[in-house]
Amino acid sequence: MRYLTAGESHGPGLTVIIEGVPAGLSVDVEAINGELAKRQSGYGRGRRMQIESDKIEVRAGVRHGMTTGAPVSFWIENKDHAHWRNVMQAEPVDDEFEIKRRVVRPRPGHADLVGGLKYDHRDLRDVLERSSARETAARVAVGALSKQLLDAVGMTLVSYVKVIGGIESAPKHYPALEELRTVIEASPVRTTDETSGEAMMRLIDEAKAAGDSLGGVVCTEVHGVIPGLGSYVQYDRKLDAAIARAVMSVNAIKGVAFGDGFDMAYRPGSEVMDPIAYDESGYTRLSNHLGGFEGGMTTGMPIVCSAVMKPIPTLYKPLQSVDIDTKQPFLAQIERSDACAVPAASLVVEAVVAFELARELCETFGHDTVKRIQSRVESYREEIRSW
Repeated sequence: MRYLTAGESHGPGLTVIIEGVPAGLSVDVEAINGELAKRQSGYGRGRRMQIESDKIEVRAGVRHGMTTGAPVSFWIENKDHAHWRNVMQAEPVDDEFEIKRRVVRPRPGHADLVGGLKYDHRDLRDVLERSSARETAARVAVGALSKQLLDAVGMTLVSYVKVIGGIESAPKHYPALEELRTVIEASPVRTTDETSGEAMMRLIDEAKAAGDSLGGVVCTEVHGVIPGLGSYVQYDRKLDAAIARAVMSVNAIKGVAFGDGFDMAYRPGSEVMDPIAYDESGYTRLSNHLGGFEGGMTTGMPIVCSAVMKPIPTLYKPLQSVDIDTKQPFLAQIERSDACAVPAASLVVEAVVAFELARELCETFGHDTVKRIQSRVESYREEIRSW
């Protein structure tokens, strides 16, 4: 499986093509739209989210509610494009219009300046339109479809916020995954602890009033994991490495960890390895410090992947930059932005993790039909249960 996205932040819309989706997958379009709606919600989002109401239009690869095995294509309209038609039109414009609307003041922390240097764009809008996090809407759609494939073999995902602006959610244990998901969905900041969530929202309000922004830490868990996905034999077949790469590709993500992550640097090996046990269900681990991976392969324990998101670099009290025409110092360009997008980032990270797992599932058990994958997974699970 692989996918490609196309489209700009204020262009007509976003296109995504997903190749390698097995035939016979029942596609729940409303569930995909529900994931897109959750991405647009969350405390701290900006005015753009009040304009858009993201929904997919299926343009290929699905017939009568089922995938056919052909490439699947989704289209997501940008409603805000109506206000940007002249700026974003494909047809040439006169020199006077181009001069008036050029973006020449790169924002620190964005791709603006480096992208302009790389592609020789004298109007930095050619960079910021594509490097915008708007593109992640397409990736959430891909992830939502991937989750439907994973669900067909008993793997489910949940994501939540662990930290915003230094405020950490108090760890709580929920005996059932659905109970955990209900608590997260009820929280405006997608956290597992109501008291911490209220403190996070107050901090977001303070940052917004100050023209500043906040980052944080998000976590994705995967339950019902099939043991042995991935491989130890080559660097590019290690599944945790593939997931880490995918998560790092999400806008503003600056670090990825599995299980106890960076905390393991401060503890001895006896405290961070997961002892092995055996019961009637097969092999298991007595803890999950390693986050569901050993040697680049899934152990069958829940995958626990955390990611650090930097504060959004577009500030309403902008930092110093340099005008690329005059080379004089100026305050950076201000674009409409969020004070905090960490809750939304949790959903994007969940989406890219889901795709990598779906891709590996097909790599291991075949691409042709969902029924064959289900049969092979069931047979494999039975085989390793008594191995």
